Amino acid sequence: MAVKSELLPSALLARLERLDVMSRKILRGGMPGERRSKRRGQSVEFADYRPYVVGDDLRFIDWNLYARLDRLFLRVFMEEEDLAVTVALDCSASMAFGDPSKLGYGARVAAALGYISLAHQNRLSLLTFGGPGGIERLPSLRGRRQLTRMVDFLEPLLAVVPDPNRDPVAGDLGESLRLLASTHATPGILVVISDFLQKDDVGAALRYVNHPRWDALAVHVLSPEELDPSANGITGDLRLRDAEDGSTAEVSVTPGLLRRYRDRLEAFRASVRSACHARDLAYVFAGSGDPIDRTILEPLRRRRMLG
Repeated sequence: MAVKSELLPSALLARLERLDVMSRKILRGGMPGERRSKRRGQSVEFADYRPYVVGDDLRFIDWNLYARLDRLFLRVFMEEEDLAVTVALDCSASMAFGDPSKLGYGARVAAALGYISLAHQNRLSLLTFGGPGGIERLPSLRGRRQLTRMVDFLEPLLAVVPDPNRDPVAGDLGESLRLLASTHATPGILVVISDFLQKDDVGAALRYVNHPRWDALAVHVLSPEELDPSANGITGDLRLRDAEDGSTAEVSVTPGLLRRYRDRLEAFRASVRSACHARDLAYVFAGSGDPIDRTILEPLRRRRMLG
């Protein structure tokens, strides 16, 4: 079915049609670190060879290859069955910031990954967390006929803007991910889209999604204003308000302050990336003004999470 939505421009749809989601945690033959497998049906498909090591299942040895090379190799297979894809989008107050907003960008990323999943008959669940309604979900979509439901769930997020009258509530990423993990047990691919701006340790929050049942990916989004304040109109003497907890600070944006800010920004990005890798989450970074196909889809293809 045709989809007409600001979430999914026609040029992007043409790219999405050629992609499918893949998972690294469902290979047979003992290569758990590779991202080659796809789940669909109950068949298996040959994927690759790897050297035999003591303890491997002898049934997977390729004896014809042994006769030619005088070395033992195992055949590695892809197990194909229904793959569940869960996309969790941070809707905390700080995500509404930016032009374009981080939340709007995150909704577009969620729509792109959701479209790929539904187009290839994978099961899709969408969740939002950190907003006034807590965790909201649209579970168990499958097939192109469900695209309208996906769009209806995500499209309102494009219109969300910072609300100075909103009661300041500090976002708790850890608590949100803990609730997500305790209430959503479906194994498969889990994508968490967030700016990861919080006062507590990001690594401690991510431990809740470091689970054998999930092949997890973190999409880290920041706005153009956060990445380069001076180039985006943030100059002079300002009063800044924290979107999460409502606290304010008087600042004078000077060249020295901008240098220190850039250093802190790079340290923050590095800390989130390190926390993800330490907990076996793949990590992708994007600015909310970046094209999704270049900053999200291409890195995921290189990581073999899209094929």
